[in-house]
Amino acid sequence: MWLPTHGPAAEFAARYLDVHRAFYDRTITPEALDGWRSRQLRTVLEQVGSGSPFYARHLKDVDLASVTPGDLTALPFTTKTDLRREMLDVLSRPLADAVFFYETTGTTGAATPCPRDGREVVASNAHVTESWASIFRHHFGDHAPRIGLMGPTEVHSFGDTLGDVARNTGSMNAKIWPYSPVIGFQKALQLMRDLELEVICCTPGVALTLAKAAEHFGYDLRRDFAVRLLFVTGEMCTPALARNLEAVWGADVHNILYGSQEAFVIATSCRNKRMHLSQTNYLIEVVEPESGRSHGARGSGELTVTMLVDGVKPLVRYRTGDVVAIEEPSGCDCEMPGDLVRIVGRTLDRLDLGGRRFTAGQIETAVMTGVTGAAGYQVVIERDADGQDRLTVRLELLKGLVDDPAGVADGVCDRAAADLGVPVRAELSDGLDPIVSTGAFVSWKAARIVDRRTEPDHETKVAQKMAVNRGYTR
Repeated sequence: MWLPTHGPAAEFAARYLDVHRAFYDRTITPEALDGWRSRQLRTVLEQVGSGSPFYARHLKDVDLASVTPGDLTALPFTTKTDLRREMLDVLSRPLADAVFFYETTGTTGAATPCPRDGREVVASNAHVTESWASIFRHHFGDHAPRIGLMGPTEVHSFGDTLGDVARNTGSMNAKIWPYSPVIGFQKALQLMRDLELEVICCTPGVALTLAKAAEHFGYDLRRDFAVRLLFVTGEMCTPALARNLEAVWGADVHNILYGSQEAFVIATSCRNKRMHLSQTNYLIEVVEPESGRSHGARGSGELTVTMLVDGVKPLVRYRTGDVVAIEEPSGCDCEMPGDLVRIVGRTLDRLDLGGRRFTAGQIETAVMTGVTGAAGYQVVIERDADGQDRLTVRLELLKGLVDDPAGVADGVCDRAAADLGVPVRAELSDGLDPIVSTGAFVSWKAARIVDRRTEPDHETKVAQKMAVNRGYTR
């Protein structure tokens, strides 16, 4: 594992890894864990209150000494709008203290700076390393698999973070971003074949587009490649979509981690394909999306995190914009500690259909349950003259993987109509709009939903513009 070798970051790493090891060995006592979290919360609050121009103003009316890990409600929320407005003023250490500079993609607003120092790199990557090591032991034994990393941009943490994690587990990694003008899909597929890559880490959308590209360039996914694991991240992947990916690739699929550029890796997958929170790094709250009322550390609602690592940009009560369900980890016999979290979708991706409100996860589950062999889907929503919402589900099926396409379409109509309570028809497509590949860059809703009841919103327009230059034949 990469470690800082001198200075305050090295001192932090030594202290942190002692706690981290005890957490994963399950030898840490509740009192010791609570003590770590209390001390780190105090350190973070003192640091942001004095070192961050934004937080100095944002928290000026709060008695920070009275705030405890069990009750954060005296602290105001931090939002994405705050980060876009304040930019570098959110930092509470000098930018020169960072070892990496990243930023958000900036597709739907200003790209916000996300530098990381040695403390943040060690603490975040340690949890991902535990996750990957456990899954690799389960699938490969002592063999260190060869990994293909397909990250989005040069200033995204994906390549550095997961490259470091691959090195921590003893695995060779190749960074082969297929949307890069240098690599492209044909070269990416050739490298996957020639290097006999066994693990591919990418978004669900990239995994589906790779499958279509493989068909286009004459490859057989099972015959020509050695892929045994797909590690997907970066956009929503419901169990229904994961099962479809498994059928398409003939590989096991893990929704491998959950996090963001701003807040790092918040949860990681276990060998049982369940997500566990990194509870040495965060204080977790679930809040009502509309009112902001806190339910505490468990329940259903919008995930809010307070970071416990005193790096260059710790965030306090940061509203992630993601709807989650959190529960205690009982019933999971894996090696990963930490509460279980299920990602339901973004708060902005909720939709009203037939007088009821649905999350993105509910819609994708209704559409994709029972579907295997699909290269993608898109949902068109219309309202008829009587005010009735109607759905058209567009499906693209891969050749040779579906024996009865008409039966698949009929099944989608029946299940989706029953689950969503509105009339549904299915339409088999030879090629979906490239906009469906933009989910990780913009949003699931902009990529997957064509809502003809309203004018296109800003995210949809951004996705439409981005889609013009995407595809595997360009």
